[in-house]
Amino acid sequence: MVDVLALVEARLHTALGVPDARAAVTFLGTDRIEVLRFTEGDIVRYATLGMSAQPMADPTSALADPVKGPRAELVLSVRAGLADTDKVLRPLAVLAASPQVEGLVVAPGASLDVGEPLWPGAPFSSVLVAEPGGLVEDLELDAPMDPVRFLPLLPMTTNEAAWKRVRGAKELEERWLTQGTDLRDPRRKSVGLD
Repeated sequence: MVDVLALVEARLHTALGVPDARAAVTFLGTDRIEVLRFTEGDIVRYATLGMSAQPMADPTSALADPVKGPRAELVLSVRAGLADTDKVLRPLAVLAASPQVEGLVVAPGASLDVGEPLWPGAPFSSVLVAEPGGLVEDLELDAPMDPVRFLPLLPMTTNEAAWKRVRGAKELEERWLTQGTDLRDPRRKSVGLD
């Protein structure tokens, strides 16, 4: 059996460089989740490692397939030095463990909420899962395994998360785009939603 996590880590190194820090979290009844930190100039990227070890299973399925099914890791990018964003390690690990713990299939357009600020003083407790492929390319695995997708996370304020529930992810992303929102600013205010 191929070592999926070794391949995932190699892909992260190729795309983002060598991590300058890593932390591991294990939740009762789950596999270990690591969060790697990559710093490039004024951008810090946090990537999970461990979520893709098992395919995500449809919660309505009676039995989870140990080989087939979507696989993913999460990537969060923020501007360095503006907030204590290193405290996002545990919330990111919680989100990465959610497929194992809650039976979620994490996919683009989904909202994920940790119920507390992502880091101290953060105006965000939830994230929007964005489309993969921009920063880190999908990692193809041998058939019949699905590729590992590297899903960018976009922090959302409470108002943005509520608006997204009503209007949808596409409209929120368009609102961010038209208003020139810096989604990497760890202290940004909510986008105008009138």
